[in-house]
Amino acid sequence: MKTRIGDVEIELVRGDITRQEGIDAVVNAANAQLLPGGGVAGAIHRAAGPQLAEECRKYAPIRPGEAVITGAYNLPNRYVIHCLGPRYGIDRPEEELLARCYRNALWLAEEKGLESVAFPAISTGAFGYPVEEAARVALRTVWEMAPTLRQVKRVRFVLYRPTDEEVHRRILEQLGGSGGGGA
Repeated sequence: MKTRIGDVEIELVRGDITRQEGIDAVVNAANAQLLPGGGVAGAIHRAAGPQLAEECRKYAPIRPGEAVITGAYNLPNRYVIHCLGPRYGIDRPEEELLARCYRNALWLAEEKGLESVAFPAISTGAFGYPVEEAARVALRTVWEMAPTLRQVKRVRFVLYRPTDEEVHRRILEQLGGSGGGGA
């Protein structure tokens, strides 16, 4: 599904965040120490190679809502933006911290002059954020930021499970996305 807000295209795809060719930066749903782990962080670190963990050391630790940018090494992208999402029920206020992840990632992309960013569903895995609530926060935040973006022209949500894609699609349609390319 694709929709447009001004000059920014928002798209939903099902797939693997480490295989996003043609995208300037992928976002890592990182842990505080920016170390390899499970889920998205583990997949990104495995695909990028050991140089990613080396570069990450100088930025760790980060706090919930914060984002840092590194090289992408063996990934098909130029950069990785690492965001620490909130642990649901622990890091509060969860909604604001999650929205801050998306805003901070987009601001970093803007600062670097990047045209495209791919996000996973931050905090919905081991951090326990319910997919529907997280999707609502993520899509609303990107929707609200889109008119202010000058460099970023494409925001892709890469969703691993079909059910996650369905939830994101429904929420994007509720926000006003037509699914056909114009909103």
